[in-house]
Amino acid sequence: MRRVGSYADAEAYLLETIDETVSRRAAYKLDRMRALLRELGDPHRPYPTIHVGGTSGKGSTATMIAACLRVAGRRTGLHTKPHLNAMTERARIDGAPVSQERFAALLDEMLPAIARTTERFGRPTYYETLLALSFKYFADEAVDVAVIEVGLGGRFDGTNVILPVVAAITSIGYDHTEVLGSTIEEIALEKAGIAKPGVPLVVAPVPAAARSVIERVAGEVGARIVLVSDVVRVERERPEDRGGQMLSVVTPRGSYRLRLAAAGTFQRTNVATAIAVLEQLGDELRPAAAEIARALADVEIPGRMELVRANPTVVFDIAHNAEKAASLVASLRESFPNRRIHYVVAIGESKDARRIIEILGTVTSTFTFTSFAARGRRAIRPQRLATIAESLGGWGRAITEPTEALTVARRMAALDDVVVVTGSTFVVAGLREWYMPSAVP
Repeated sequence: MRRVGSYADAEAYLLETIDETVSRRAAYKLDRMRALLRELGDPHRPYPTIHVGGTSGKGSTATMIAACLRVAGRRTGLHTKPHLNAMTERARIDGAPVSQERFAALLDEMLPAIARTTERFGRPTYYETLLALSFKYFADEAVDVAVIEVGLGGRFDGTNVILPVVAAITSIGYDHTEVLGSTIEEIALEKAGIAKPGVPLVVAPVPAAARSVIERVAGEVGARIVLVSDVVRVERERPEDRGGQMLSVVTPRGSYRLRLAAAGTFQRTNVATAIAVLEQLGDELRPAAAEIARALADVEIPGRMELVRANPTVVFDIAHNAEKAASLVASLRESFPNRRIHYVVAIGESKDARRIIEILGTVTSTFTFTSFAARGRRAIRPQRLATIAESLGGWGRAITEPTEALTVARRMAALDDVVVVTGSTFVVAGLREWYMPSAVP
């Protein structure tokens, strides 16, 4: 039988599974995921979980929830996707990624269970294997609680095997329409699939059509809906020089102030959602207001409105769909009013590039379009992106090499301008690692 003796072996094995077909996974719905976990001893069951889905904001919200639980003294697991720089980021305990050595050992231990699952259902996918590894790591380390981010959709996502103590939907927008459907109602139906009987479902502000679908699904399964707008109010008092923001928070339990380390208008919605989730927890898990404030003052969200103070300022923000692009633009208007933006952008071929570029171009800006290299993913050619920009009445240069694209954009920018690296996770991760290697574990 094949063995995994090192992290390099683990990476090689997992990269092979990227090509496992989505159609095979869909055909089995959650059967393969359940079978793999059963072979592993159901490692998703020994600890309480919090389930966080949505089109945008779910990773940031999950990270905030986990940080607050950790500061409150709970040994906390966190599974998010995608990772920025290493697969080990998918499985964190108390903020620290699993070590490379432990990651390899976990996967090696899983191989017999994977082989038995493969006989009946085909080989588990890249995503399924990484998720199962996270569950196993959390069980082996006896976490007190785990925060689990939905991968894609909700209803048939591999994470939907858990029975959480609280679930949340952070937003509903157009993304992955080839899988989730082309209308807000269809997408909302998939996202609402994480609703469970008797489990509070926290819902951030969403379009009215989406809310109607979520309410219907929750009613059918017996999940109590908690609307964030009804239970938490978060307002910015002022920006912070270091890039964060000072916020006032009001909930049924009281009011307090906190400093949020992360910039961005969208992060205020994520904070409100995270606090609403935490307040649904029982006394044994729920952090106090002071613990929440202490956690959020330090929590960092890499690649989400991440500011690097330089001349000029550089911002890294993943905005691979229209909703994220709109949130980015709103945040740039708030943080950098009347300043010229120089975008460095790469977009995956499955994304609505025209709409993303159209939204980004609503502020005074220039575009430098580039590309990325990632197994199983393809970028739209930068020349094609430049053509799209031209058809929208704008203009952009095409530079295939990302580091050259960022270098050119920085050279063009005046000291008071802002350079923004955005679009695909892959280009943000790659350029972030190149530009600020000390920030990458």
